[in-house]
Amino acid sequence: MEEPEPALVRAAARGDVASFGSLVRSYQEPVLRFLVRLVGDEALAEDLAQETFLRAHRGLRGFRHRSRFSTWLFAIARNVATDHYRRTARQDRAFRMVGAAAPVDGPDAEVEVQIGLDALSPKLREALVTIEVLGLRYREAAVVLGVSEGTVKSRVFHARRELARWMRADDVGEEVEER
Repeated sequence: MEEPEPALVRAAARGDVASFGSLVRSYQEPVLRFLVRLVGDEALAEDLAQETFLRAHRGLRGFRHRSRFSTWLFAIARNVATDHYRRTARQDRAFRMVGAAAPVDGPDAEVEVQIGLDALSPKLREALVTIEVLGLRYREAAVVLGVSEGTVKSRVFHARRELARWMRADDVGEEVEER
């Protein structure tokens, strides 16, 4: 793969649409092939390739020519794929924490999770979301929430228990007492 001329990259970084279009045309297929091999799904790889070029466009001004342009671009593609899997893992954790058997991308399941989260007290909800959805460690969540690590652990435990109870009650049409 031939590297683009530095002048072309600099022009694209200055906002020259034609120059950026030329970069996209040059790297579209290699980035897509890389992502297909990385994620094993062509449709997903196409979406991730689009996101890669969006991020590259946003970050092009920060490209300092310390590495090859292709190296920089493929690192972005890899990060996009990694972010996708992290986001998917967070969604999976959100469904597991409430015992939902619905698929991650099902709109009804997402609504159920959100309703369950909304039923929690703000303190329990923020602790659970910080740990399960944002994926922070308990120590990091404690700093973010301004409480001790033990308090975070306790709140997450109680939030999970209440969500599980809420989901079971919802299945049989019962009311769950609100805290």
